[in-house]
Amino acid sequence: MKDSALIVLVGATASGKTSLALRLAEEFHGEIVSCDSVAVYREMEIGTAKPSHEERARVPHHLIDVVWPDEACTAGDYSRLAREALAGIVGRGKVPIVAGGTGLYLRALIDGLFPAPPQRPGLRERLRETAAKRGADYLHRGLARLDGKAAAAIHPNDVPKVVRAIEVSLAAQEPLTEQWEKGRDALTGYRILRLGLDPERARLYERINQRAAEMFDRGLVEETERLVERYGLECRPLTSLGYAEAMAVLRGEFTREEAVARAQQGHRNYAKRQGTWFRREPEIRWLKGCGGDTEVVEEAQRMVGEFLGT
Repeated sequence: MKDSALIVLVGATASGKTSLALRLAEEFHGEIVSCDSVAVYREMEIGTAKPSHEERARVPHHLIDVVWPDEACTAGDYSRLAREALAGIVGRGKVPIVAGGTGLYLRALIDGLFPAPPQRPGLRERLRETAAKRGADYLHRGLARLDGKAAAAIHPNDVPKVVRAIEVSLAAQEPLTEQWEKGRDALTGYRILRLGLDPERARLYERINQRAAEMFDRGLVEETERLVERYGLECRPLTSLGYAEAMAVLRGEFTREEAVARAQQGHRNYAKRQGTWFRREPEIRWLKGCGGDTEVVEEAQRMVGEFLGT
């Protein structure tokens, strides 16, 4: 049986993945599978930069708004749900387009996951206590000593992921990223075209700064306050970029202006880490520009057309 075509589109935050994915889906009768670790959560709209409801009406989207903010969604959960979505899209005779910037989720989808080692009793609680007492950055530096590659891929504010990476590395006495290479349940039945957006850095940073400021203008602090009231302070997604800074405003630690600046810096740093992660993937064909650029759209359409044989 012939393998099905799968398009994968990656790139840093604010590089224009949504725009290009929509154009490709409309051109080649596709459906989009989001690859974003925060867009999976319902009721989190402003700080996630999800495709708008109008954009989602243009093309079917999957893996957006699939869990509640107080529910867990691991890379393994994402991989299972995304593989189900891919099979459904292919079954409808459409082309699946995976688009997003969460490298760990994409790796789980395509390469599969390793068997988790047995847990060490009490370790997770001790790590969480360390983060609470000494700060998220302190814990992240500990991960960097254990596994530099994992630290580069996980934001310091994402304490649950940092804790999990340390926990798994210590339990197995082997870095998490080395374990990824063992015993994976790789995706089969697909031939994959990988595309990556690579805008000039100054332009990307300008787009990041504008997007972060617009999130606060649109009511990110107010959205965060509603989420806290409904789901509590321990709601994991509230540690993600943008929401973490909005939480600091609610606690009186930052002014709104300081929070915007911190969010802008955080997103720029995240974009650097995304670039480092995706640059390790040798099969990505890079497009020089943002997803809405005419020349980028035309080049991507040419590549996809050749890949699909249309």
